[in-house]
Amino acid sequence: MIQFRNLRLARGAKILVDAASLQIHPGWRVGLTGANGSGKSSLFAMLRGVLHQDQGDLEIPAGWQIAHVAQETPALAKPAIEYVLDGDGELRDVEARLAAAEAAHDGAHIGELHARLHEIGGYAARSRAAALLDGLGFLPGEVERPVSDFSGGWRMRLNLAQALMCRSDLLLLDEPTNHLDLDAVLWLEQWLRDYRGTLVLISHDREFLDACVTHIAHIESQRLTLYTGGYSDFERQRAERLSQQQSMFEKQQREIAHIEDYIRRFRAKATKARQAQSRIKALERMERIAAAHIDTPFSFSFREGTAAPDPLLQIEDAAVAYGERRVLDRVRMTLRPGERIGLLGRNGAGKSTLIKLLAGQLPLAAGSRTEGKGLAIGYFAQHQLETLRPEESPLQHLTRLDPRTREQELRDYLGGFDFRGDVMNDTGTGAATPCGNFSGGEKSRLALALMIWQRPNLMLLDEPTNHLDLEMRHALTLALQDYEGGMVLVSHDRALLRATCDRFLLVDEGRIQPFDGDLDDYRDWLAERRAQASEAAKCPDRTADKAARKADREQSAAERQARLSARRPLVKELDQLEKKLAAWHGEKKLLDARLADPALYTGAETAQLQTLLKRQGELATWVEEAELRWLEISEALEAMPAD
Repeated sequence: MIQFRNLRLARGAKILVDAASLQIHPGWRVGLTGANGSGKSSLFAMLRGVLHQDQGDLEIPAGWQIAHVAQETPALAKPAIEYVLDGDGELRDVEARLAAAEAAHDGAHIGELHARLHEIGGYAARSRAAALLDGLGFLPGEVERPVSDFSGGWRMRLNLAQALMCRSDLLLLDEPTNHLDLDAVLWLEQWLRDYRGTLVLISHDREFLDACVTHIAHIESQRLTLYTGGYSDFERQRAERLSQQQSMFEKQQREIAHIEDYIRRFRAKATKARQAQSRIKALERMERIAAAHIDTPFSFSFREGTAAPDPLLQIEDAAVAYGERRVLDRVRMTLRPGERIGLLGRNGAGKSTLIKLLAGQLPLAAGSRTEGKGLAIGYFAQHQLETLRPEESPLQHLTRLDPRTREQELRDYLGGFDFRGDVMNDTGTGAATPCGNFSGGEKSRLALALMIWQRPNLMLLDEPTNHLDLEMRHALTLALQDYEGGMVLVSHDRALLRATCDRFLLVDEGRIQPFDGDLDDYRDWLAERRAQASEAAKCPDRTADKAARKADREQSAAERQARLSARRPLVKELDQLEKKLAAWHGEKKLLDARLADPALYTGAETAQLQTLLKRQGELATWVEEAELRWLEISEALEAMPAD
């Protein structure tokens, strides 16, 4: 087991955890919680051996295999599935020694290594890696793609799959759901419930914690306290403890006031001086009980918006296509004020595409999109974080939006998102601090603050909780509950979906339809779909005899030649796309570097700035469309025989 004995952990002069004494037994699944900056990631680094405690002891069983998710992914030419297989270090070691033994024709050693390969499940390792990739949302045709082909979010999924591939005794996961959609979150939830080792998990998703962990280790006021149960159990136990603490604090305050009153009244009297001195010493020796403190740094609400049209937005028989492939077809939606809609659907079904369609950011292949007069859209998506100007502070960003509002009013508003003061502080990041070095969560908070300030009457939110901590998610949930406009939400945070959405729409096979059920019903729907896909992947006729299978192979061979003609134009188009993407990525890199120049934002450069921003938007759209077409062609080629 893992044992902490009177442990202290500090970073520089700041003590993060002090006098920690607890045990984590084998097989326990522990959620590590606490405010941002409380020391969760530092505690992880200590468990990995990267940091060392400043006092006390940390005992981890010798020989335990520890797995964690790497934060960086090199742009490797290695296929994705091979990268995932690298997570099983012993498997790779046995494979390397086996290759050497075969080259040396060492029969005895070859036999020993094959036996070991069987013991560690090496023969099934590739199918295990493929199952991990499938669960995390990778398509069958993508498992052989080079790691370098994937975007940052998908590379983080590869890192997660690699960590899960490790046959670990201790698994450390720091915010594993940040880059996942709801389908992948539900799959990971089940995987972690079946995990037999010891798990320590940092997450800001309360339902995910409730489903995965058996204990909560909470860092608060430099104390590490272990609670039994999931996150909901922890909240209840902590509330009871804080209530008791507050009651004891108030009782002690009354006692202190009584003693101090006695001292004031009798200190100068000779007959009572001895008793007064005795009470002074008792007061000095008294161990003070702190007042319970549960305030969150976040407190904001939506500003009263302008009058909303009814309907807000109408979509009639709309279609969205990437190239010749229609992602969405015959979409009909009417959004009205006060509607709260959650979008459900499998990975890649088109939820984000629908949000972009509603936001007016995609051209229609068919149909119409009609905005009501006075419609004000607030659109939040992760790529918007890239539009923040790194050299500017939250206050400067907000001043750009509303230069006529008094600075103090802007500062008061930003304070609700924990941007206080002028420099970085203990509770957050300063309102006047340039945002270039902000964390992902701080950038998300800023993007939300800027969007909400503009008083939208229709909110389109695509994964707004990524990187947000529990307190900020709670504040956002409360604000959305009081929001009176229309809302369409895509999120993997089920607590947010349950608390803010009145109905759900299912995006499936290019169509939009009402989903008659709740999130538990959706989980069952996903399980049924996975079961159907698994059944379809099996041999359709297991009882066929060898002659029949031979006939099938001969027929397939006859058809293969006919299909080759269909491959050639696809291969040619794929080569052209790769050349275009290389050129566009190169131009976008130079453009991003140019836009990072502070001199560009002076008054004299305004015209050039607008041209560069327009070109940046064009490149981003072209790259996105080309990558989607690249994936479509790759899947088509993967489905075709190569010979």
